[in-house]
Amino acid sequence: MKVLAVKRELCNGCGECEKICAMTFYKVPDRARSAIRVAEVSEGTYDVAFCDQCGECIAVCPPEALYRAKNGIVRLREKDCVGCLACVGFCPTLVMYTVPDDTIPFKCIACAKCVDVCPTGALYMVEVDAPAPVTEMTRSIRAKTGEVSHGH
Repeated sequence: MKVLAVKRELCNGCGECEKICAMTFYKVPDRARSAIRVAEVSEGTYDVAFCDQCGECIAVCPPEALYRAKNGIVRLREKDCVGCLACVGFCPTLVMYTVPDDTIPFKCIACAKCVDVCPTGALYMVEVDAPAPVTEMTRSIRAKTGEVSHGH
């Protein structure tokens, strides 16, 4: 599957990736609505955070709105999301986001729009082996919490 990757040493902190992401999904150039976040960690050095498609969030979604698409990318079925934000609180890399006026979480879906606008080539797509399905983890968590699977 193709996922987003970064060469942090090439990032100049311009924020073009954040802007195109927010424009693509929210139609506004608001960095707070971007699924990729750039932060300066020291002078001239930037951290770039985005979903690595690990799928850990899938197991904690009570209505099973999160799923792994055929292309391997973790997606959200918005119509099934109840806005509990369990995925936001659970995300091991802190890259499942929400904004104050919307209870539907969002994350990077590896669309590559940011790659196209990155002026330094810091962002790129890379082919990786698909992660193992989380079905066993999902069953285990649901068994412990008494939740019933809806078969999505």
